[in-house]
Amino acid sequence: MDMVMKLGSSSAVVIFTKSSCCISHSIETLIRSFGANPIVYELDTHPNGKQMEKALMELGCEPSVPAIFIGKELVGGANEIMSLNVRGKLKQLLIRANAIWV
Repeated sequence: MDMVMKLGSSSAVVIFTKSSCCISHSIETLIRSFGANPIVYELDTHPNGKQMEKALMELGCEPSVPAIFIGKELVGGANEIMSLNVRGKLKQLLIRANAIWV
């Protein structure tokens, strides 16, 4: 779990995904559409992917991907990101995290 938290706080936006997950791709595309440049870890291709996936599940991510950290904090998965976006709060969160400048 420490490795996931360390990686999650290494940049303004960090996304844990799987290369075969279309929802992960959609969330990454959404975040990039605001001008953010997230660090993306694909768990199915990462050498420590299985351990990272287990740690994400222990942190409450169900399903384990996508899991999104913004501003060094675990925001959650696709549902949380979409909810923030629909309420107009995702952009504000990205600005506060210094992921974008607008």
